[in-house]
Amino acid sequence: MTEADLPLEQGPAHALAEWEKAAADVLRKSRRLTDSDNDSDVWDKLARTTLDGIKISPLGTPEQLAGPTEGDRPDRRGAWDVRSLISEPGGKAAAEAALNDLENGVTSLWIRVGSDGVPVDQLETTLAGVLLDVAPVVLDAPDQPLQAAQTLARIAGETKLAAGSGLGLDPIGMAARGEESHADIAQLAQIANTLGARLFVVDGTAVHDQGASDAQELGYVLAAGVHYLRRYADHGVDPTQAAQGLEFRLSATAEQFPTIAKFRALRRLWGRVLELSGVPQEQRTLLLHGVTSRPMMAKYDPWVNMLRTTVAAFAAGVGGADSVTVLPYDQPLGLPDPLSRRNARNTSALLIEESHVAKVSDPAGGSYAVEKLTNDLAEAGWAEFTRIEAEGDILEALPSLLARVAEVAQRRDAEVARRRRPLTGVSEFPNLHETLPTRAIHPGGSTPVRRYGWAFEELRDNPVATPVFLATLGTVAAHTARATFISNLLAAGGIDVVNPGAHESLEALLASYTGPDGGQPVVCLVGNDAAYADTGAQTVSALREAGAKWVIVAGKPGDLGVDDSAAMGVDALDFLARTREQLR
Repeated sequence: MTEADLPLEQGPAHALAEWEKAAADVLRKSRRLTDSDNDSDVWDKLARTTLDGIKISPLGTPEQLAGPTEGDRPDRRGAWDVRSLISEPGGKAAAEAALNDLENGVTSLWIRVGSDGVPVDQLETTLAGVLLDVAPVVLDAPDQPLQAAQTLARIAGETKLAAGSGLGLDPIGMAARGEESHADIAQLAQIANTLGARLFVVDGTAVHDQGASDAQELGYVLAAGVHYLRRYADHGVDPTQAAQGLEFRLSATAEQFPTIAKFRALRRLWGRVLELSGVPQEQRTLLLHGVTSRPMMAKYDPWVNMLRTTVAAFAAGVGGADSVTVLPYDQPLGLPDPLSRRNARNTSALLIEESHVAKVSDPAGGSYAVEKLTNDLAEAGWAEFTRIEAEGDILEALPSLLARVAEVAQRRDAEVARRRRPLTGVSEFPNLHETLPTRAIHPGGSTPVRRYGWAFEELRDNPVATPVFLATLGTVAAHTARATFISNLLAAGGIDVVNPGAHESLEALLASYTGPDGGQPVVCLVGNDAAYADTGAQTVSALREAGAKWVIVAGKPGDLGVDDSAAMGVDALDFLARTREQLR
C-alpha cells in the first residue's frame, strides 16, 4: 500500500510550517510574495476581512479556538422545508403557481399579500385546493395583516393549520423599511391561537435588503425578537410560550462560509437570549427560515443568479435552516415564469435528494474554520445587539442602526466599484449585447432592494452609442490579455469597443482608426509593457494627430502622455464615468 492509499488517520502527520511553505511557494510564483517575505506571511495574504472586520482564515486549525465551542447547534432532522414565495397579482395566477409548486416538491408557501402581492380579496382563490393542515402557509401582509389573517381563518374553518404556519406579522420590519404598522396585535394574536399558527416573523431581510452586514443583521433580529418577547410579557405571556410564537428569517448569500456561520450563530445567540429569559434548555427552540438574498442578485446576465442561489441555499441548509426559499433567477426582472419557479424549487430538491446535504443536522460542526467564524460572528452580532439595547429598544435604536447599515452599504459599494467584490455578468465578464428575458412587472411594485451591482446596472441601463477604439500594439498574443481586460471593464459601464486586431505597422493601425468623425473620439492603447516602452508614446502622438480627443492606456500610464489609464484595482465606476463623459 502506498502512502497515497493510506486512510487519512493512518497517513503521515504534517506540521503547519509545511503548509505555510507550500502555500508560500505558490504565492511567490504568482508574485504575491517575494523571496524575502516569510512563509508565515501567507496567513495575511490569503485571509479575507468581512465588512464586520472579521478575518476569515485560509485554513482552520485547533489553535484558533480558545476552548470548546458552546451554545445551541443546528438540530434539524432530515430535509428542510422547501418554501416557495407566491406574490402573483391575480388570485388565479397565484393559485396556479402555488399548486404547481406544491405538486412538484415545494412543502410550504410564503404568500405575499397586499399592494405588491396577492390582493387580499383573492387570497381565498389563491389557497383553493391547498391542504392547509398538510402544507404550512406563512402570510406576509404588511398592508392588511388583519384582513389577510381573517381571510385565512375563514378559509381554514375548523382546520388547524399545519405546523410551521404563521401570520407573518412584523411591525419592526415595517419600521425598518420606513413603513408604519397599524396592526391590531391583540386581535391577530387571537386568530393565531385559534389557527395554531405563529404570530410574528423576525425578518432580518428588512435590514439586509438595505445593505446590512451579517453582524448587523444578527444584532437586529435579536433586538427585534426581544422586543416581541417583551410585548408578549406585557400581556402576561411567559418567555417559554412567547418564543413559540416567533419565526426568524435570515438572508442567505453566495458567501458560503459566512452564511453558514451566520445561521449557526443565530441559533447560539437566541439560545442565550432564552437562557437569560429563564426558558428551560429543552424548550429553547428556534424556527429559522432562510431566503436567498435579493441584493446579491443581478438584473444583467440573470442566469448567473442560479449559481448564486444554489450556493446560498446550500449554505442555509448546512447552517441549519428549518425552511429555505430559493428566489427564482429572474426575480430582479419582474414576476417569475414557470421555468424559473421550477429551477428554484429544484435547487432544494437536488441539494436534499441527490447531494444529501440534509442527511446530517450540523455538517459544518467540528470544522475549525467554521467554528471559529461562527464564534467571531456570534460575538460581533451580540455586540451589535447590546449596542441597540443600550439605546433603549429596537424602535428607538432604528435610526442609528440604519445609519450604520448605510455606512456598511457605502463600504460595500466602494469594494464593488473597485471590483474587489466581483459580480459575474455585471462588473466582471459582462455580455453587453445580451438579450434579457422579458418578464411582467408587478402592478403594485416590489419591495425596495439595494442590489450590490446597482451602480453598474444604472450604467448598463443607459448604454453609450459611441464605441472606444482599441489601438492594439504588437501581435495578438502580446495584446489579447489587456484587450480582454479593458473590453470587459468598458462593457460593465455600457461601453462597446472596436477591436481591429493586430497590425504590422503604425500606419496600418492608423488606417483602421476612423477618428471622431467616424464615431471614435476615445482611443485606448492596448499592448504589453515592452510594446508601450518601444512605440507607446509615438502611437499616442500619432493618434492625437489623427483626431483622437481622449487617449486611455490599459495598464499603468507611465510617461506615455495619455489622458487616463485603467489597471487592476482601478475604481471602475469612476473610470467609466470619466470615459462616458468623453463619449457624449
